[in-house]
Amino acid sequence: MRLRQITLVTAVLGLLCVPARAEARDISRDTLAADDGWAALGTGTTGGAAADDAHVTTVTDRAGLVRARDGGSDTPKIIKIAGTIDANTDDDGDHLDCADYATGGYSLKRYLTAYDPRTWGAAKPSGAQEEARQASAAAQAERVVLPVGSHTTIVGLGDGAVLKGAGLQVKNADNVILRNLDLRDAYDCFPVWQPNTGGLGDWKTAYDNIWLTGATHVWVDHVTASDQGHPDSAEPTCFARNYLRHDGLLDITNGSDLVTVSWSRFAGHDKAMLIGSGDTATGDRGKLRVTLHHNQFESVVQRAPRVRFGQVHVYDNRYVVPEGAEYRYSLGVSTESAVYAENNAFHTPGHVEVADLVKSWNGTALHQSGTLFNGWPVDLLAVYNAYNSGSERDLTADVGWTPTLHTKIDSAAVADREVARGAGAGRIP
Repeated sequence: MRLRQITLVTAVLGLLCVPARAEARDISRDTLAADDGWAALGTGTTGGAAADDAHVTTVTDRAGLVRARDGGSDTPKIIKIAGTIDANTDDDGDHLDCADYATGGYSLKRYLTAYDPRTWGAAKPSGAQEEARQASAAAQAERVVLPVGSHTTIVGLGDGAVLKGAGLQVKNADNVILRNLDLRDAYDCFPVWQPNTGGLGDWKTAYDNIWLTGATHVWVDHVTASDQGHPDSAEPTCFARNYLRHDGLLDITNGSDLVTVSWSRFAGHDKAMLIGSGDTATGDRGKLRVTLHHNQFESVVQRAPRVRFGQVHVYDNRYVVPEGAEYRYSLGVSTESAVYAENNAFHTPGHVEVADLVKSWNGTALHQSGTLFNGWPVDLLAVYNAYNSGSERDLTADVGWTPTLHTKIDSAAVADREVARGAGAGRIP
C-alpha cells in the first residue's frame, strides 16, 4: 500500500514539477572575439553593442525593419528579426509579385522580341522596352534593397528568423554584425540581357542576399543564404542562356575590408561569393582582407569564393557537391589574389576531380595545406598544377603573407564534422 502511495505521489509531482525550459541566450550584444579573423583587426567589430534601449528593436515585418534601420543611419542600433519578413511587400504588408512592379509597358515577352540577337544583333539593349525594364527594376529595388548603416547589429531571434527576397546592402559603412539570419531568394524580376558577356551573351541580375560595398569591419556569422523558393535551375532558357534571377549570396567588393564570415551556410546557388570587383579595380589593392572559417558551401556551382586582389584566409570550411549537381569549381584564384587555404574538406561525386576544385584567371599563387578530398589527404596545389599545366599557368605556393588573426584551426576532419552540425542560422550555441 505504501509503495502504491509513493508511486502515486511521485506521478503527481511529475505532472506538477515540470523542469523549466532554459531561456535562449541573448546574442544581440555579442561582439567579435579579439582574434577572430580580419574583422578583429584594429578597432574590432562590435556592431550595435553600444545601442541605448531606444535603439533596440524587435521587428516582424518589412515596415518595422525599415523604421528600425533609421534610414541606414550611423546611430548604434540593434535590430532583432522575429519570424519571417518578406521584402516584397507594400506599406500595408501585402505581397508584391513581379507584375506589381512592372511599368511602362514592360513584359518579358516584349523584351525578348525586341532584343532577340537574331534581329537586334550584339548591341546593348536600348529603347522603349529597356527603359521600361529599368523603370520596373527601380520599383522593385525600392522595396527589396535594404541599406545597413554603421554600428548596426541585425540578428535573428531563435531558430526561425527568415528574411525573404531582400538584398542587405552594407555600403560605405563600418562596424556591422549580421547573425543568425536565414536569407532567402533575393529574386530579380527584371534581369538585363548583356549580349557581349561570355561570348554568347548572358543575363545579369541585380541583387545579392548580402552585398558589402566599401564596407569595413563586418562580421557575418551563423547566416544561411540560399535561393530557396525560386531556384535558377527551374527558370527557362532565353537566348540560349539560363534566365538567371539571382546574383551572389554574399559579395564583397569596391574596397571592402576587414571582414570575417564564420559558421554560415551557403546553399543551392550558382555564384556564391565574389571578393573583388574586377581585374581593373586596382583601388582594391591593400583591401579585401577577408577571413572565411567554419562555413558550409553546399550545392554551390562556383565562387566559393572567387578572389581578386584580397588577402583571404579560408580555413576549416566544408564543401559538399551532391550527386548530379552542376559544379564548376570552388576556389577561384584571380588577379593579384592571395588566398591562404588550410584544412578544408571537400565531398564530391565521382565525376569531380581534385583538379576541378581550383580555377585560375590571371592568378599566380595559392597556399593550401591540410586539404581532405572525400576523406583522403591531397596536395591541392600539386594536383592542380599537374592537371592544368597545358591550359593555365602553374600557381606558386607563396602568397606573400601568413595569417595571424584566427581562432583555433582544427584538422579538416574535425572541422568537417563540426561544421556539418553547427553551421547556419539557428545553430548558435
